[in-house]
Amino acid sequence: MAPDTMSLRYFLVLAQELNFTRAAARIGIAQPALSARIRRLEAELGTSLLVRNTRSVELTTAGAALVESATPALAALDRAWDAARNAGAGELGTLRIGYSLSAGAETAPALVDKLIRSNPGLEVAASPLATPEISPAVADGRLDAGITRGEQPARGARRFLLRRMRIGVQLARHHPLAAHSEIEIADAAAYPLRLPDRTANPAIHDQLSALFHNTHPTPQFRTPAVSFDLSQRDLLDNLTLAPAGEVAATTQPPALTWRPLRDAPTLTLHLVLPTLQSPLHHRIRTTAKSLAHELHWLTA
Repeated sequence: MAPDTMSLRYFLVLAQELNFTRAAARIGIAQPALSARIRRLEAELGTSLLVRNTRSVELTTAGAALVESATPALAALDRAWDAARNAGAGELGTLRIGYSLSAGAETAPALVDKLIRSNPGLEVAASPLATPEISPAVADGRLDAGITRGEQPARGARRFLLRRMRIGVQLARHHPLAAHSEIEIADAAAYPLRLPDRTANPAIHDQLSALFHNTHPTPQFRTPAVSFDLSQRDLLDNLTLAPAGEVAATTQPPALTWRPLRDAPTLTLHLVLPTLQSPLHHRIRTTAKSLAHELHWLTA
């Protein structure tokens, strides 16, 4: 049977000091207790580890061999304990995040970067998904976390407010409304309005279209043939507008600009976590709250 690790640790201190009084003081126990530990260790091993006399303590051949082998063995064991504790605290492993395309331009990369910098032992794998797929994947454990815009969480998942954004419109730089610092909702409704396909994110589609319900004449809504076109070619006709959050201003091509809509409500981005949360999920939420405060995401 292997000896207990505490006795081994005591023996290594004694092997360094070669004096029971000094070793006991360094460990913080009484000298008789240390002597009893060493005698029990020798009994378990079936051999003497020390040569004792009234003036000194010396290592036997077996004692020297134990020092040589036990030191790296205990160091490896300490690393194993630390790895287990860190994993249990959510500091090790792979974190799987799913995010909607609207969160991929700025929000998701910022959170992933913050998680990596704050948790050196944590690997992060983030990938874009259709918004309606994210909350169910978090709820059933296929994802550890999600970032969604507007979508209500599935059963078994909870959402936490991560970011507020002003609603505005993307438009061509030479559009007649681009000269305004803010655009009236009614003025925007006089032009064709591009909205994402409702199946991609029903909550956001409905929220954006609801902005224009009371305008006259009834606005003309368009759904783009390509749901995620980085070139935004349909806006370059100098007529079409695309309702979008303010993050669009940092990701659009040079031919476009973004203007806020006056008196429009804010868009919200949420962190989605499972209802039953592990230390890893608490770590994600803490990091997200810190990032939101740092970047003033909740002050829009």
